[in-house]
Amino acid sequence: MSADLTPPLILIDGSSYLFRAFHGLPPLTNSKGQDTGAIYGVINMLKSLLNEYNPSHIAVVFDAKGKTFRDEIYTEYKANRPPMPDELRSQIDPLHNIIRAMGLPIIVEPSVEADDVIGTLAHQASQQGIDTLISTGDKDMAQLVNKHVTLINTMNNQVMDVAGVEEKFGVPPELIIDFLALKGDKVDNIPGVPGIGDKSAQGLLKGIGGIDAIYANLDKIADLDFRGAKTLAKKMAPFEEQAKLSYQLATIKLDLKLDYEPTTLTPTTKNTQALAELFAEYEFKTWSRQIASELAGEENIDESASSSASSQSDTTFSQGEYQTILTQEALDAWVAKLQEASIYAIDTETTNVDYMQAELVGLSFCTQVGEAAYLPLGHDYAGAPDQLDRQKVLAQLKPLLEDPAPKKVGQHIKYDINVLANYGISLRGVVYDTMLESYVLNSVASRHNMDALALAHLGHSTIAFEDIAGKGAKQLTFNQIALEQAAPYAAEDAEVTLALHQALWPQLEALDDVKSIYQTIEQPLIPVLAKMEQTGVLIDSQQLAQQSQALAQRIMELEQAVHDEAGEPFNLGSTKQLQHILFEKMALPVVKKTPKGAPSTSEDVLQELALEYPLPKMIMEYRGLSKLKNTYTDKLPKMIHHRTGRVHTSYHQAVTATGRLSSTDPNLQNIPIRTEEGRRVRQAFVAREGFTIVAADYSQIELRIMAHLSGDAGLQTAFATGKDIHAATAAEVFGVTLDEVSTEQRRSAKAINFGLIYGMSAFGLAKQLGVPRHEAQHYMDKYFERYPGVLNYMEATRENAKQDGYVSTVFGRRLYLPDIKASNGARRKGAERAAINAPMQGTAADIIKLAMLAVSEWLDKQTPDTVYMIMQVHDELVFEIKEQNVESYIEDIKHCMENAASLSVPLVVEAGKGKNWDEAH
Repeated sequence: MSADLTPPLILIDGSSYLFRAFHGLPPLTNSKGQDTGAIYGVINMLKSLLNEYNPSHIAVVFDAKGKTFRDEIYTEYKANRPPMPDELRSQIDPLHNIIRAMGLPIIVEPSVEADDVIGTLAHQASQQGIDTLISTGDKDMAQLVNKHVTLINTMNNQVMDVAGVEEKFGVPPELIIDFLALKGDKVDNIPGVPGIGDKSAQGLLKGIGGIDAIYANLDKIADLDFRGAKTLAKKMAPFEEQAKLSYQLATIKLDLKLDYEPTTLTPTTKNTQALAELFAEYEFKTWSRQIASELAGEENIDESASSSASSQSDTTFSQGEYQTILTQEALDAWVAKLQEASIYAIDTETTNVDYMQAELVGLSFCTQVGEAAYLPLGHDYAGAPDQLDRQKVLAQLKPLLEDPAPKKVGQHIKYDINVLANYGISLRGVVYDTMLESYVLNSVASRHNMDALALAHLGHSTIAFEDIAGKGAKQLTFNQIALEQAAPYAAEDAEVTLALHQALWPQLEALDDVKSIYQTIEQPLIPVLAKMEQTGVLIDSQQLAQQSQALAQRIMELEQAVHDEAGEPFNLGSTKQLQHILFEKMALPVVKKTPKGAPSTSEDVLQELALEYPLPKMIMEYRGLSKLKNTYTDKLPKMIHHRTGRVHTSYHQAVTATGRLSSTDPNLQNIPIRTEEGRRVRQAFVAREGFTIVAADYSQIELRIMAHLSGDAGLQTAFATGKDIHAATAAEVFGVTLDEVSTEQRRSAKAINFGLIYGMSAFGLAKQLGVPRHEAQHYMDKYFERYPGVLNYMEATRENAKQDGYVSTVFGRRLYLPDIKASNGARRKGAERAAINAPMQGTAADIIKLAMLAVSEWLDKQTPDTVYMIMQVHDELVFEIKEQNVESYIEDIKHCMENAASLSVPLVVEAGKGKNWDEAH
C-alpha cells in the first residue's frame, strides 16, 4: 500500500460528535419514545464528511465506559462533569449499530480516551508520511497538528493546520500541552496554575518556552512584556507540581499498543438491509426512502445530502462562483435578470442586528440555485474597492423591490423589510420566508436559523459569520469585512435561502392544514409586525428614572433585611453562598437538587420555601425587584431611538412551541402585572400628545377554547349565557347556587379552571389552594362530574397525541410532542400535560394573530395618523388613538377582534383607555 494515502486517513472523534449533537440539536424521539436526536445529528455529520472527502481509510473513535489512567493520576479529573443523561446513554448502542451498518470501522479502547487512540493513530500515520484529517470539536487535539495532521470542525467546516493553531491559540502545536497545563481546563477539571489566562500563558510560552523551562527560569518572568508579569513568578512558584500534573493530564498519548494500524482502517461495504431496518426503527424517514430505493435497485441517491427526519436535498452550492456587482453594467444585467424572474431570494447585509440601528452594507440576490450575486454598497475599510453609490443604486432598485409581481423569498425577511423601510423602500411581493416555513412544519424539530436549517435540510454547512468577522469584542461589523470574504458569505445566504424554500415548500404543500397556517396567518402577519415595530412605543423616561431610584432604595433595604435574617452578610448573587445560608446554616428542607447533586436555589424552589420561611420570601422579592430595575427601569430609557424618540421592540414568530409571539429588546411579554412595581413600569408606556392609549384584551380566551374543543354542554352554556365562569364552576363544584358563591370559593374555582387546562395534578392543586391532597382530589372529581366533556376531551387528546406524536389547534397548527413516548417518566408526563394545554395556547395564539390581521385591514381604511397598533402582549392588543376617535374606534376594534374567529362560544373582548398602558388595561 502506498504511504501517500489520497484521500487522507480520517479519524473521527465520535464522542465529541455525540455530545455536540445531543446538546446542539433539539430532542427528537421516535413513536416508541426512544430518543433519536443525537443519533440523527452524528449520522448527519458523518454523511456530510464522507461526501466531502470520500476517504479510503477511516475510523470513528468513541470513549469507553468507565475510568481511564488519568483518573488514577488525579481523582478529580473530569469531576465537574455531571453523569451522562439517560436520554443520551440510550442512543449510544443504536448509533454504533448504524455506523457499523454504514461500513465504517468503530474503535472503543478500554482505560483510555478516544483522544489517545486518535493521537496514537495520527502519530503512526505521520511517521509513515500519511496525511491525516482529524474531525473533532475538542481544542486539546490541536497538540496533534503537524505538517501531516490537520483538524476539521464539522459543525462549522473550519479546518486548522499548523498556522491555524498558532492563529487561534497564540502558540504553535508543540506548545499546546504547556498552554493547556498553565491555564487549566474547567471542562476536564485540569487545575492549571491559578491566575494564568490566555494572555499570560501565551506571554510565558513565547518569552521563555515550555513548562520545564518556565519553572527553571522563574527569575526571567518579570522581564517579559505582558500585564502582571512583574509579580507573576512569586504567584506561580508554589504551583510547580500542579502545573506538571496538569501537563500530564493534558497530554494525549501517542504510544498505545493497538491491534490495528492506520493502513488497516478501511471502510467495508455498507449493509443496506441492516440500514433499512435501523432507519425504519428509529424513524428517519428520508434515509429510509433512500435505502428503499437502493434495495429496489433504483438509481443510487446521494446519501450525503443529509437532513432532518422530514426532508433532504441533493443541492450542490456554487461557492466561489458568486458574482460581486461592482459596475453599473453588472447591476443593470442583474436588475434585468430579477425583473424577468418569477421568484428570487433576497438578503440584506448590515452593520447591526437591531433593525433600527442597522446601516445597509449590501444586498444579495439569487434567481436560481447556482446563480447568486452580492451587491456591496458600504464596505469602508482601508483599501476597499470602489463600490456603486448607495443612494443611486437604491433609487434604481426601489421600483423593482416594491413591485409585488416577482415573488420574493427571504430567511427572517421581516428584518430585511425593516432595514429597507429605513431607506424609504417598501419591500412587496414577500410570499415566502424559510424561517416560517420551517416553523409551521414543526416548531420544535429544529432551530429555525439559516445555519441550522441548511445543515438539517440541505446537508450543507454554511460559512459562519464568526469565520469572516472574528469573535468577541474584536468582531468586525460587515462594512469592515474584506469583499473577498464578505461576497461569498452574503451571496451564499441568498442561494441557501432559495434552496431551503425549494426543500421546504413541497412539505407544506403536502399538508393542507400546515400550508393554511402559513398562508392565512404567519406570512400575512410579517408586514403587520414590521409596521408595529417601526411605529414603536412612547416611554416616559423621567418616571422610570424616579422608579429606578425608589427600587434602588428598596433593594438596599431588602439586602440589609436578608443579612439580618441570615445573621451574617453574604453575596445574594452567589449560588454557593446562598446554598450555604439556606441549607447548611439555617437547615431549610432541600426541595430538589441540581444535576451535580447540590441543593437547588431556583425560582420554583424559593417560591415553595417562601410559603413557610421568611428568608426565601425576602430573597424572592429582592430578585424580582432587581430584575425589574435591571431589565426595565434602568434599561428602557437607554433604548429610546434618537431618530423617533420611541422604543422599538422585535416580535418573533418562530420561537415558542405553541405559536405565540415573543418579543425582545425590550421583552414586553414579561412585565409583571400583578405587582405594584410592575404596574408602575406599565405606567411609563404613554400616549403621544393628543392621543390616548387603548388596550383591548380577550376575556378568558383559553377557557373559551376549552369549552369549544371539549364540546362540554355545561361550559358552553355558561359562556353562551354570559355567566361569570369561575362563579359558575364554584357553584357546580361546591354544590351551591350562583348567588351563594363566596369570594374564597370563586378563587378556588378559578385555580381549578386554570389548573386543569395546564394539566395540574391533585397534588399541584392542593399546594396552590393550601388544602390537603384528598380535598383537592375531591374538587377535581366534582369538576369532572359536572363537566364530563372536559375529562373526555383530555383523555382523548392524550391518546391521540401518543398515536400521532402531535396535537392540533382549531385552525390546524401542528404542535409536535417529541417526548410523548419518552422512557423518562418526568419528560413523558410533561409532554402529556403539554398535549392538553398546547391546543388551547396554540389556538389562542392563532386567534390573536388573526385579530391583528383583521385590525390591520381595518386600520388601512382609517384616516391617516388617527390610530396606531403599537403592542401585542399575550391576548392583548394596545393602540394609540387620536382623542376624538377613541370611543368609535374602540367599538370597531372590539368588533374586529371578536369576529376574527368563530368558535362554538362567543369571543369577548374587554377594552380600556387611559393616558398610559396601566390605566388602559
